[in-house]
Amino acid sequence: MKPRRIPPLVADIVKAAISAVDGVTFTGHSVCPSCGGPLIGYDTKRKQFAHLLTASGSKIVYVEVKRFCCRDCHEFCLADNPFYPDTRIGSVIIDLCIALSMTMPVNRVPAYIMTMGIDVDRSSCRLYVENNSSYYVRNNLYYIETDRLTHLHLPRSVLVLSRLAMFADEENHIEDSDILAACGFPSAQRTGSNRRFPLEQWGERETDGY
Repeated sequence: MKPRRIPPLVADIVKAAISAVDGVTFTGHSVCPSCGGPLIGYDTKRKQFAHLLTASGSKIVYVEVKRFCCRDCHEFCLADNPFYPDTRIGSVIIDLCIALSMTMPVNRVPAYIMTMGIDVDRSSCRLYVENNSSYYVRNNLYYIETDRLTHLHLPRSVLVLSRLAMFADEENHIEDSDILAACGFPSAQRTGSNRRFPLEQWGERETDGY
């Protein structure tokens, strides 16, 4: 069955949120996560945040993340960044996968996300959703914060990023700290994409019209 048509407004909100991150460099740090020692700058890594599908073709959204070396233990670590630990796409894409799975079977989620203009691997999408669900069962009440827009749940991180993009221009750049706050500082979460997930919404998936 074909996925329900996505309202253009929803697609625009999602693409604006993703585009807001394009080209941003993340440099914030505190102390070494391994030993608490002081950090010194080492180099900068380019990371793929998302794969957008546009009218003119595909576009890869990249960010730059500074890497540091600890003066004491010589371990390397990355600056705070908008990625969950051990993942290769931006945290808001994972949030979107999980939020949409609240109201539809996970096998339908990639088609909906593609309709919004984002290319997501089917197997990766299922992995993110199922890992979050398993964590919810073990640890109780972990979720992605969402707001309902039309018939869909959209993650709060996407909505906040889209608002940041609305007021950004050549003179008012989006700061990396604002992006991290919008995403909930995902790189600092030891449990990856697991956040509080409302009990009353889990499992209440819509089946009609999909």
